[in-house]
Amino acid sequence: MRTSRFRPVIMAAVVVLGLLQGCASVNIQDFANEKPTLDLRTYFNGPIEAWGVFQDRSGKVVKRFKVNIDARWTGDTGTLDERFVYSDGTTQRRVWTIKREGAGRYIGTADDVVGEAVGEAAGNALRWRYVMALPVDGKVYNVDFDDWMFLMDDKVMLNRSAMSKFGFRLGEVTLSFTKP
Repeated sequence: MRTSRFRPVIMAAVVVLGLLQGCASVNIQDFANEKPTLDLRTYFNGPIEAWGVFQDRSGKVVKRFKVNIDARWTGDTGTLDERFVYSDGTTQRRVWTIKREGAGRYIGTADDVVGEAVGEAAGNALRWRYVMALPVDGKVYNVDFDDWMFLMDDKVMLNRSAMSKFGFRLGEVTLSFTKP
């Protein structure tokens, strides 16, 4: 009987902790002085290969994949043609159109992205946020992605992406990009 009296208090504490956790996020400007400086038009230009994994919320690797990317820019507009091959043999294609909106600001679209992706770059980092329509077992779920990309040198970039729905963490995607 005692636990039923404390249940509302416990639920309120969980909600408050969740809200506070959201306030403690990393800011893109934290990387403003980091080198090498990431210029999307330079790095995402030409062929790029990437290898990645998707881990569920427990950390279990659910999918492994390789991506071949053909990236091209015309002025402030770029096209990233991504071709995925998953460890189970399935394939997928995503074509991004990215527009530079000014110093360190980008917007992007793709067929499976709901609305526009918003990107901010500073120093060696890019934060890319968007909602993706993900098909799972015959249904489509709109899932929030919070991507962080870090340029390591002129050939290697690392990407860590948190996936969530209604503020709850679903899993994580980790990628390593390499330019020839």
